[in-house]
Amino acid sequence: MNFEWFTVRRILSSQKHKGSVSAPIIKIAIAAIAAGMTLMILSVATGVGLQQKIRQKVESFNGSVTLINLENQGQIEDLVPWQYTPEIREQLSQVSGVDYMQATAHKPALILTENDFEGIVLKGVGADYNWEGLSEFLIQGRWIDTESSLNNEVVVSKTIAQRLGLSLEHQFNTYFLNQNDASSETMSPKTRARGFKVVGIYDSGFDDFDRQIVFVDIRHIQSLNRWSTDEIGRLEVFGQAGADLDVLTRTLYDLAPVTVDAVSMYTSFFNIFEWLSLFDFNIYLIIIIMIVVSTINMVTALIVLILERTRMIGIFQSMGAGNWRIQKMFLLQAAYIVLLGLFWGNLLGLGMVWAQDSWQLIQLDPQTYYVRSAPVHLPFISWVLLNLGTFVICLLFLLIPSYLVAKISPVRALRFDG
Repeated sequence: MNFEWFTVRRILSSQKHKGSVSAPIIKIAIAAIAAGMTLMILSVATGVGLQQKIRQKVESFNGSVTLINLENQGQIEDLVPWQYTPEIREQLSQVSGVDYMQATAHKPALILTENDFEGIVLKGVGADYNWEGLSEFLIQGRWIDTESSLNNEVVVSKTIAQRLGLSLEHQFNTYFLNQNDASSETMSPKTRARGFKVVGIYDSGFDDFDRQIVFVDIRHIQSLNRWSTDEIGRLEVFGQAGADLDVLTRTLYDLAPVTVDAVSMYTSFFNIFEWLSLFDFNIYLIIIIMIVVSTINMVTALIVLILERTRMIGIFQSMGAGNWRIQKMFLLQAAYIVLLGLFWGNLLGLGMVWAQDSWQLIQLDPQTYYVRSAPVHLPFISWVLLNLGTFVICLLFLLIPSYLVAKISPVRALRFDG
């Protein structure tokens, strides 16, 4: 059996060692490493989870890249349409990195009930709209039917439903300011009305969407705006997993009609993604602080272990054991302590991540964080790097105090009474 490992096993299993001066210090070191690993796991899981969840919501409602007429840039309403012909559809769908595409159109309106009114934005969608990305947000009823003949079905958000007292099968009137009817300077824009029926209620937790977006058949908007069936307001393009959105945006811009611009979701929602990028800095800062604290505790524990075993070091030196062999003994003890701390830290950290993922114990304000509960996601590679990095960094820094062994004189060590 390896001499160093044999000695370390005897020391660790010794009852005298468990009642020694170093015992409480070792426990503190283990607790520090466990607490540090727990906090690192939670910071990575919540940070990555929040970034992933908000990105998913933004993408679900707007696509990875939006193709929009240049005249409509920065506007809520799609005033000027562009022709989405089968040839353009075929050409854009062949672009590398494109998963699928869906045509939409937006038109502001006013919902008027017996007791209240609310300004909204109708989002017209067609038969090509992929509801799967929004399936988790539907809390009542169903999505609208866009494949059969034109109907008056709409899906409203929980926020709008609560403000106006709407429920499933509730019918209401919606009024539009149709500026297309103003053909001369002397004419005023006309107000037009349409009746709709609520068939579903969604709740995304994304206040920017929930306060205004109402889903309706795109044919209503085409009719109100007097567009042809191949004219749309926007084309939402969803990128494949891992696709470079900057490259995809440039490619789509080059292939789209000259009057159409391609806008990445990172540009459209710059403030949100700029805010999310701050989480990376916070995660790195927490990881650095926790590793520093864990390393300091381990250095202190190793120094105490060396001082406590001064007589043993002297005996081994007098028997011919080299300094490096004795250093290895203490490094093995330190490695055992670090691994024990990592074990408890992982057990506690992963357990808390699982509990939050299962029961959403920590609730958040959706107006501030865009989600109602703290989402968690811990990539396997991040978890491996956290553990491996903490273990390696701690051991590298522990090499420094382990050189105290070389400073101990065998004669003085044998006389040492501690």
